Amino acid sequence: MDTLGLIAGNGDFPLIFARAARRNGVGRIVAVAFDGETKPDITGVADHVEWIKIGQLDRLIKTFTGHGVTRAIMAGGITPTNLFKNLRLDLRMIALAARLKERNAHTIFGGIAAEMKKDGVELLDPRPFLGDAVPAAGVLTKRQPTGDEQADSAFGLRIAKAVSALDIGQTVVVKNGTVLAVEGLEGTDECIRRGGALAGQNGGAVVVKVSKPYHDFRFDIPCIGPRTIESCAAGRIAVLAVEAGRSALLDREAVVAAAVRQKLVITAV
Repeated sequence: MDTLGLIAGNGDFPLIFARAARRNGVGRIVAVAFDGETKPDITGVADHVEWIKIGQLDRLIKTFTGHGVTRAIMAGGITPTNLFKNLRLDLRMIALAARLKERNAHTIFGGIAAEMKKDGVELLDPRPFLGDAVPAAGVLTKRQPTGDEQADSAFGLRIAKAVSALDIGQTVVVKNGTVLAVEGLEGTDECIRRGGALAGQNGGAVVVKVSKPYHDFRFDIPCIGPRTIESCAAGRIAVLAVEAGRSALLDREAVVAAAVRQKLVITAV
């Protein structure tokens, strides 16, 4: 692929994705970055970066069309609280919002993708560009989970799938068949720390992070990164379970090494 558009949100995912895309044959990257969200380092991995405010949809699309971009991906999120403040909605975004009967991440991003497609820019699933950062099924660290941990992983998977289907959150913390924490607006890291604190002095809880049953990976891919491992260490978590083929490990080698140091099991289920 000669040129790829990148809608760069917060965190390290946009940077890691850009590097992975280069390794997988993308020649040129045109990025749209968000003031107060995207890391400034994006300028070092993209050929062109346009900085915009959240809600400037027309400018986002025109950046891509003006640079000959016909395919783009979305990497990194937007801080949830920023969706309720510091917005600069342009007329195109206001018109889109007015057409939506429900306003959640799926409908908003789906509407944005439809607007982009009108102008000839297709939003893609990022997973094919990520290589082994998207793990196959199996244990990724040295220690195998115990029988009780495997049982909690299976239990947590069922609960997390049910919760995510309600569009509440995609992460749960469980121990001995009991749900300790369910992710809400605070995000994965705070959910892990909260659940770990409720697991008792010895810790030992299991974290399960999933995709939604009808997940649209163009808008979001469940990601595990160094901060996730730090949160697991703070919560004295025993096992971190993610979905095989439906999750990404950001900087996989470093994440697995950090988990091994923390005696944390990472498994793709």
